[in-house]
Amino acid sequence: MAGSFREEQFLQGPRARLEELKRIGHIAWEFLQGFRHLHFAGPCVTVFGSARFEEDHRWYKLAREVGAGLARAGFTVCTGGGPGIMEAANRGAKDVGGRSVGMNIILPHEQAENAYLDEFLEFDYFFVRKVMLLKYSYAFITMPGGFGTLDEIYETATLIQTGKIKQFPLVLMGRDYWADLLDFMENTMVPEGTIAPEDFRRILVTDDPEEAVSCILTTVREEFGLEWKRKVEGPKAKTVLGERGV
Repeated sequence: MAGSFREEQFLQGPRARLEELKRIGHIAWEFLQGFRHLHFAGPCVTVFGSARFEEDHRWYKLAREVGAGLARAGFTVCTGGGPGIMEAANRGAKDVGGRSVGMNIILPHEQAENAYLDEFLEFDYFFVRKVMLLKYSYAFITMPGGFGTLDEIYETATLIQTGKIKQFPLVLMGRDYWADLLDFMENTMVPEGTIAPEDFRRILVTDDPEEAVSCILTTVREEFGLEWKRKVEGPKAKTVLGERGV
């Protein structure tokens, strides 16, 4: 069964109970594959953004700078694994010898993996992929994008707002691109009381890669006590689920 068709069927309502049971098994398998591949990926930062920008576009160039800055700071750069912003961020990480992972979604118009990945996973289900993009990251950087990127912004902001993920930095890059959205949040949602002022202030808006990376580094050190140490040889961590990248 084609991957994109699995989720389409899943969202069409009740199916035969045996079929639903098999589907649960497939979803669990996708989660297991994500856990196996990403458990030892290191401290990650996820970069969201459109697949539609070519390498000569200003947002592609900015995302490439962001990927390089994150990698220099010691983070693994995590993206959706496709072209555009995703490719640019992964490429920036590889430019400076950093680590780069991608998590693709199988769609009717197939999205191929980009060429700058150390680890690549494919998912049939959007919600499984989204969990993987969030679960292993200490921060989230959102570049210009479409409906999918908006979904990722609001999903992440909601999880932070509700305390499901604790004070993780959420950075929006592309100040002029997001201007109307930010205006709506600040001048409509906050006055109407649908979000609190601190929910809006929690979002860092910048077009400066150094500022974005500095904010993330400061937060992960102060909030989570994350520190980088010189690598020393020692016994390898034990695997339980056949984890990769030990």
